Amino acid sequence: MSVKRVLVTGSSRGIGKAIAFRLVEDGWKVALHYGSARSEAEATAKKLGENCVGVYKALFHEPANAEELVEQALKDGPLNAVVNNAGVYTKLDFIESTDAEFESTFARTMAVNFVSPCRLIRRASQHFVKIGGGKVVNVASRVGHRGEAGATAYSASKSALLNLTRALAVEQAKMNIQHFAIAPGWVETSMAREGMETKLPDILQEIPLGRMAKPSDCASAVAFLLREEAAYLSGIVIDINGASYLR
Repeated sequence: MSVKRVLVTGSSRGIGKAIAFRLVEDGWKVALHYGSARSEAEATAKKLGENCVGVYKALFHEPANAEELVEQALKDGPLNAVVNNAGVYTKLDFIESTDAEFESTFARTMAVNFVSPCRLIRRASQHFVKIGGGKVVNVASRVGHRGEAGATAYSASKSALLNLTRALAVEQAKMNIQHFAIAPGWVETSMAREGMETKLPDILQEIPLGRMAKPSDCASAVAFLLREEAAYLSGIVIDINGASYLR
């Protein structure tokens, strides 16, 4: 197809916004998604200009909304790729949290970080089969590979997303649908700001490259995975953590 369209979730700010702008450089037309930051999404769309092919709201705490998001985006044209970037992180004390805190944190985290992306991928894959193929990139996390105190719900959700990526890469290879993931460590975004402010020296000490990732570092990896140069790759995870975790 002469015009390549990609849906990027959570693209009003942070990593998702950087991904949107980076993909435009490679010729993609971007459909933006936001949960609550409407003004930021509209500002991003304005900067993208004609390269933005839609702005859609969907709250992923209810996974059915992720399916509806795909349907809405498809009404405006076919999709050739999706990038699942939207996510939440809530610190949780596994033992000391109240039952209500425990249940709500796990339910919301799994819904937003795993179940919604899973259902979004399913709807997108059904579309990809009809048009002869497509690509999916999931934004996971370093903690999907390793344990981290206070991040039980988050790490479980990201680990599930990574293994979904691998399983679908195998299952859908003959359908010409490729699945990838990136696994960032610390990234300079609003989600990480609290940790950056309170323990920045400790964070930097564990990163051999001496700095946090920038959203643009993540965006560059996503851009590569969506290029033709990655046509023979599928099921891979690119770690973006400054050598702070090797596997």
